Amino acid sequence: MNLDALLKKSLIAGDLSFDEIVYLLSLTSPDDIKQLTEIADMVRHNFVGDGIHIRGLVEFSNICARSCVYCGIRCENSNIHRFHRYRMPINEIIETAEKIADEGVKTVVLQSGEDPWYTSEKIAQIVYGIKANTHCAITLSVGERTYDEYKVMKEAGADRYLLRHETANPDLYKRLHPGMEFASRKKCLEDLKELGYQVGAGCMVGLPGQTIEDMAKDVLFVRDIDADMVGVGPFIPHPNTPLGNESCGTMEMTLKMLALIRITTRNSHLPATTAIGTINADGRIKALRAGANVLMPNYTPLKYRDDYEIYPNKKFITKDPEQVDKDFEVQLKAIGRKIAVDYGHSYKLP
Repeated sequence: MNLDALLKKSLIAGDLSFDEIVYLLSLTSPDDIKQLTEIADMVRHNFVGDGIHIRGLVEFSNICARSCVYCGIRCENSNIHRFHRYRMPINEIIETAEKIADEGVKTVVLQSGEDPWYTSEKIAQIVYGIKANTHCAITLSVGERTYDEYKVMKEAGADRYLLRHETANPDLYKRLHPGMEFASRKKCLEDLKELGYQVGAGCMVGLPGQTIEDMAKDVLFVRDIDADMVGVGPFIPHPNTPLGNESCGTMEMTLKMLALIRITTRNSHLPATTAIGTINADGRIKALRAGANVLMPNYTPLKYRDDYEIYPNKKFITKDPEQVDKDFEVQLKAIGRKIAVDYGHSYKLP
């Protein structure tokens, strides 16, 4: 294949084939990868502009009923940091969201393990409480639920829902998620779309047993479901999981995936994740230069923050998020970016 022709196609249309995506994911030359990420950055500029949308993250429970073999808060992990499982009280979640709103952040992301204590009615109560006291958009990320449960939460006022698909290879998905099926994950995403949520999917890069072809399928999957948001981050092994001795995903491959998802989805929101900043000190800046346009500072109260350990050594979790943003703004200006002031709703909305 001709790289120059593919890069031109990526900029003009972005309708890459499976084989073309595999070819671009296989690039190894630093100069070639730089060209790819520069094209992705141009697509980002053309389709979503230079604004960076801030989402205030609240990780309100690290209790999870699932056994995902890569995740530090999996139900079998009894060695979680300080052996502390927690659930934030409903009023504390609402109060934390109000503090986020007071700092001018216009989106609150409520994330947890798949904790059955938080029924759809309880989550609806949280959403009502936040909507009654702030003007924030609300993103939920609480895992697989039924259509009716998603409906209750949507009717309460939830705007968006993040449900990363992790891998679009059904066999690999099943190995990573005991007792779960990729078809069920896909059905949840379809239900969320039908109910009118702005829907986020996303994948890990560098999973044990994952191939370049698998990653190409991930790119096509998020394109084909027309995802409003796509989270892409490297696999980081947690020592208290079955994959604890595996190798970490690489920065290089993560940036290639991010770039190709920007090129193929055109106007989806793409975060520069904490995970990419964890494996490389400049990871978030590099992600922003490869197509990302969202940052999600962690506003979880400090007394809980260390215990939400999906992977170890998370960066940016011990500092005040407002100070992190101020420190980061200097770097953002250097790359011609600025903090967006709007709500950051999906660019795919009519």
